[in-house]
Amino acid sequence: MKKSKEPDLETLVKLCLQHKLTLALAESCTCGLVAAQLAPVQGVSEVLLGSVVTYHAEAKQKLLGVKKSTLTTYSAESQQTTNEMAQGLHRKLPAEICVAVTGLCGPGASESPDKPVGTVFVTILLEGRAHEYREEFPGTDGEQLRQQAATLVYEKLLELLKLYQADPSKQTALAK
Repeated sequence: MKKSKEPDLETLVKLCLQHKLTLALAESCTCGLVAAQLAPVQGVSEVLLGSVVTYHAEAKQKLLGVKKSTLTTYSAESQQTTNEMAQGLHRKLPAEICVAVTGLCGPGASESPDKPVGTVFVTILLEGRAHEYREEFPGTDGEQLRQQAATLVYEKLLELLKLYQADPSKQTALAK
């Protein structure tokens, strides 16, 4: 199996600084790993507003305003829940970029044949637009799955920031 290269967290933070973008995180399955790995990067204190770990469904409801009906209908590990987590995060910490991640890093929860262990959902809210991602990672090692989920967040953030950097019309809008 091909090992993916480490995400370039320095470039991620530099791009946020360059465009004067702040970042807020709502982490479930990663349990704060995304924020923890960003913490040592130079300049992150000007970018990262905060991270909320909402592992349990009750925390998603109380801290981020995820609707009980969403959790009941779609489960805590779903794109719908991740979207509401990102929107709720933006209400609490109005960063230019709000990221939510949830998924199954172990058996149980909402595991099913169409949503096996290793399924991760990410929503990146940027300029009021939700960018949705779903990935299924192989294996059942919880620690490895959490790292893969964190890496997915970094990779998708970098992709979006590079797209915006490449489009000059977006740079003005981003640097409000």
